[in-house]
Amino acid sequence: MSERTFVLGTRKSKLALWQADYIGNLLQKKHPEFKFRLETFITTGDIKINQPLPEIGGKGLFTQELEQALKTGSIDFVVHSLKDLPVDETKGLTITSIPVRENAHDVLIAKQKIDLMSLPKGAKVGTSSLRRSAQILRVRPDLLLLPVRGNIDTRICKALEGEYDAIILAAAGVIRLGLQEFIQEELSMEIMLPAPGQGALAIQSRQNDRVLNDLLSSIEDINTRNAVLAERKFLKSLGGGCSAPVAAYAYVQEETLFMDGLVATLNGKDMLRVNGSCKNTKEQAIQLGKVLAGAVLRRGGKNLLEQMKAAS
Repeated sequence: MSERTFVLGTRKSKLALWQADYIGNLLQKKHPEFKFRLETFITTGDIKINQPLPEIGGKGLFTQELEQALKTGSIDFVVHSLKDLPVDETKGLTITSIPVRENAHDVLIAKQKIDLMSLPKGAKVGTSSLRRSAQILRVRPDLLLLPVRGNIDTRICKALEGEYDAIILAAAGVIRLGLQEFIQEELSMEIMLPAPGQGALAIQSRQNDRVLNDLLSSIEDINTRNAVLAERKFLKSLGGGCSAPVAAYAYVQEETLFMDGLVATLNGKDMLRVNGSCKNTKEQAIQLGKVLAGAVLRRGGKNLLEQMKAAS
């Protein structure tokens, strides 16, 4: 291989930097000759921290600047939290590799030892996620849900300082930053199904960069890839946006891929949940996501989604 040094683009948050270093180190262990340097970016999503994401354009606000830098060639690859990537791939770019997934659950963070069902009536819970809000209100309609933005450590501080009685975060980010001590409860999949792709990292690069893409693909985990393909196909088949609470989680067990998916109204009163399984192949995983989305739509999901779209 040539002495090329690859430029890895990343956001400046602690979590984004951790993820970039983690992937860089994985690649160096696999390929000792591999060299890279970091190029940091501040994205629109990092700047507009006082508004809920659905109101300002969704999770794609964390990826647009990085994708543009990839397309112009000023960087060579990017490490994203997969759940932040829109389901439609950008022309000329590809998700080259998806390594082993971290814990996909959501967790409750609070100053004192408590769980979701033990929070007092009217307790203030911080989340800016429509998906989390709907599922919380499904089981605890008495809670007061308030938006919360900012980096993970900033949000945790807001809970510890009493601005919120609790906040809900993805376990993966908390674990990656070594902040597990603040987790009071790991929410079960029955109560809180995660966002499609939650806990997984996506390495994105230019489709035509064969030398780099061969290196990146060497740290792929096929079970994680197939699971998130099913989840993202489920989301895409429902419309792909974030104007409605959509959740999905797939996992592989003994060569079979199992998946749960749901769509809910914003208040959680109406919820359609489906599940299924298939062989652990790329083609079957994509088909499962499509089939389960179709089942949701046939059971009333189409009207539910149209109602929320009209209300937004």
